[in-house]
Amino acid sequence: MIVEGTVLRGPALDPVEGRVVFEDGEITAVEEAAVHSNDVVLPAFVNAHTHIGDSIAKEAGAGLSLDELVAPPDGLKHRLLDAATREETVSAMRRSLRLMGETGTAACVEFREGGVEGVEYIREAASGLPIDPVVLGRESADAMRESDGFGASGARDADFDSLRTTTREADKLFGIHAGERDPHDINAALDLDPDFVVHMVHPEGIHYERLADRQIPVVVCPRSNLVTSVGVPPIRELADRTTVALGTDNVMLNSPSMFREMAFAAKLSDVSATEVLQMATVNGAEIAGLDCGVIDPGRPAKLLVLDGDSDNLAGAQDVVRSVVRRAGAADVKDVIY
Repeated sequence: MIVEGTVLRGPALDPVEGRVVFEDGEITAVEEAAVHSNDVVLPAFVNAHTHIGDSIAKEAGAGLSLDELVAPPDGLKHRLLDAATREETVSAMRRSLRLMGETGTAACVEFREGGVEGVEYIREAASGLPIDPVVLGRESADAMRESDGFGASGARDADFDSLRTTTREADKLFGIHAGERDPHDINAALDLDPDFVVHMVHPEGIHYERLADRQIPVVVCPRSNLVTSVGVPPIRELADRTTVALGTDNVMLNSPSMFREMAFAAKLSDVSATEVLQMATVNGAEIAGLDCGVIDPGRPAKLLVLDGDSDNLAGAQDVVRSVVRRAGAADVKDVIY
């Protein structure tokens, strides 16, 4: 099979006119050639931090603080999750996952509440859908064993030393929230030698040094941080030191749209459009250990095709910039998984 247009090729997302050839789910060739298509072909997104269970309570808790909204075990979202039936939770999660898949997200990294049962919920919700969640269980070692790793709430919430050791022995991912409301839990989180940290809104000098020295990746969620009034992450400073990826965080607070997250991050920070698109594709894939996010021969054919002749994108002078700052769900022409 073949798709044609302006192809954003390789890890650098270099725009080339041509076609992508794929067979049996794998890219076999990327050919530079004159083509009669205004389409834009880019890697499908990887949403590097989600809480999909929150889909049962979109826009709930207006005006509440971060702790009142999401802090375990008694934050609003935890009370709502406890009160919902399995059917309600799975159905709401499935809707969000379906939306993400239809708008070009091939994978998400889900911090999944509810222990082993919570892991079962998202596996059920994702069944038959093209999006492939990387599920990090929470609350117990058993949840970690039943999933792809462990997603820790934050170093101030519990002692995660033994769980980190168990996760490492199982050769699975360990991610942890850090520096969301203040800098005081960052060193403790970094002491765990995590595979990645989430948020880092309030890093200080020593934290930048530690991130750079150990090349610990960071997932930023700027829309969520703004909604919860904790500030905004220093994306430029983080990107100068380590790998940075984008996540949409709680569905309670924001739609799981990588288009909106990219546009917000690009306009909020002094980072190029190419860097932002890398944060939404190859960087997230790298953090999650996935072989996607790049258009190159031998890679999985997980592609997003945008209509470059849509009323929104027609006349764009900079293809990558238009994808990052302007494109949206209405411009999606095809999603290939």
